Amino acid sequence: MKRKILIVEDEPSMSRGLKDNLEFEGYEVDVADNGASGLNMILTHPYALIVMDVMMPEMSGLDVCKNVREAGIAVPIILLTAKSEEIDKVVGLELGADDYITKPFSLREFLARIKAVLRRNPDVNIKEGEGFRIGKLALDFNRYTAQDSNGVVKMSHKEYAILKYLFQHKNEIISRTDLLENVWGYEETPTTRTVDNFIVKLRHKIEDDPNNPKIILTVHGTGYTLIQ
Repeated sequence: MKRKILIVEDEPSMSRGLKDNLEFEGYEVDVADNGASGLNMILTHPYALIVMDVMMPEMSGLDVCKNVREAGIAVPIILLTAKSEEIDKVVGLELGADDYITKPFSLREFLARIKAVLRRNPDVNIKEGEGFRIGKLALDFNRYTAQDSNGVVKMSHKEYAILKYLFQHKNEIISRTDLLENVWGYEETPTTRTVDNFIVKLRHKIEDDPNNPKIILTVHGTGYTLIQ
């Protein structure tokens, strides 16, 4: 199955060029020409990745990103910006973006960033609409949603990425280094303690007794394993 990418870009020539090149690389691509339309598509369709301009009419890319994360959707987001100010990049990452690219950029850089983000967020081989239960959570890995008996459970994109990666390798021992390389990537510099902190948060969301976990188990001296 082709991985589906949404481009949210108000410049027709830019969106057309990105769409053509991504389709040439084998991706399925949808396009939205403003932030409000893009947000609606993200909320109603499953995507493997969102590529989104920051400066757009009706709703900025930063506002879209904020709304997507507040809705509990952890789909990876790459922001495109014509500005080089550090504050734009920091704000974007704080709102939950996974990466940013400053215009103008080369096609080679663009495709490399796409592949890097998707590599950190690999697909689970499930049909659209098919859900899974992990402990207290009912998850839809295509729509990036999670619910427990009380309703929607909000998860950060990193929490979702970790759980998704562990689920893809369920019953295997996954080292902290594996998680750092495949969830955070090489350009970020978290520590193994960061991984441990995220595991603690996840246990509170999926385990009946987080202090005596039965699903995400610690493999002392190595890492973790998800029992399913």
